Amino acid sequence: MLNAQAESRAMSGTYANDAARWHAFRGRDNAADGKFIVAVKTTGIYCRPVCPARPAKRENVEFFDTVGAARKVGYRACLRCKPDDISERERVAKLITRACRRIEHDETIPSVGTLAADAKLSEGRFHRLFKQATGLSPRQYALAKRVEAFRARLKSGETVTAALYDAGFNSSSRAYEASRRLGAKPSDVVRGGAALTIRVGVARSSLGFVGVGMSERGLCALTFGDSAKAAHDAVQAHFPKARLLDAGGALDKELKRVVALVEEPKDGIDLPLDIRGTAFQERVWQALRRIPVGGTKTYGEIAKAIGKPTAQRAVAQACGANPIAVAIPCHRVVAAHGALGGYGYGLKRKQALLKKEAAE
Repeated sequence: MLNAQAESRAMSGTYANDAARWHAFRGRDNAADGKFIVAVKTTGIYCRPVCPARPAKRENVEFFDTVGAARKVGYRACLRCKPDDISERERVAKLITRACRRIEHDETIPSVGTLAADAKLSEGRFHRLFKQATGLSPRQYALAKRVEAFRARLKSGETVTAALYDAGFNSSSRAYEASRRLGAKPSDVVRGGAALTIRVGVARSSLGFVGVGMSERGLCALTFGDSAKAAHDAVQAHFPKARLLDAGGALDKELKRVVALVEEPKDGIDLPLDIRGTAFQERVWQALRRIPVGGTKTYGEIAKAIGKPTAQRAVAQACGANPIAVAIPCHRVVAAHGALGGYGYGLKRKQALLKKEAAE
């Protein structure tokens, strides 16, 4: 069966009719945010389609194209999802996306001043908005993209020198900069990242102990275990050649955010993710991140979504290799016959996660 998000898109890619909008609203389709407004007659409030509040009954809901149209007939803004902020968020998101594309495609890294001028913002405000959206400064983002290309070329068999220049680093000093970004020397990347350093912390959650691994680039591991040691060991299992450091209390903030994600999946997580895998694995993991909260996909559906319809077994293997549980929601992939399928941290946890999300 199609989930609510898929149904709404199938019925109307632009959410042009009320039936499609209702399906999108019920499924909290992230793609619908900003496309229309949901108004509840019994409360007199208008909301975003992704408002986390419990949906009203269908007969009490009407839809508007804009905030202005809803306000014109007497509705007031929801204080929880703040629909009046949509236009500004959309404008900023477009500016940041455009800046990211320019950074990725320019041969030289554009200055913050140049990017800010293009966005018609002050340098300070642009820098702040960019970091809020990506978790990185513009320069860090540019370096991260070049490092991704650098790593991919090294793994494909290129020499360090060839990979360096092909990825956009135009001097030997950039190699050292790339090394710091990777947390390893270029030659270590070829050997599987033996010198990678990961800070590790463990916390309790309703689903047992949660292990968190943080690299210089962001969250690279989120694991579960029945004990603190098991959760810690699960991080090591994903990075067997890396050097793990006990972070002590230095990761308290990150641990709280991860536990909050486990308890309230609908809220998402605002930590930057350091996704490390093969090209195929990363395509699968990106597809998993597009499954909405409360929805599920089969292994076959994911295989089709990435353009590999016969690769169901490989998709299942990529799900099993996922190092960042919940944030990359492999628990939302189920077997074609309706069963839960497998899950590296136990079917009880998978069932509990799906139950949490279905109740949102």
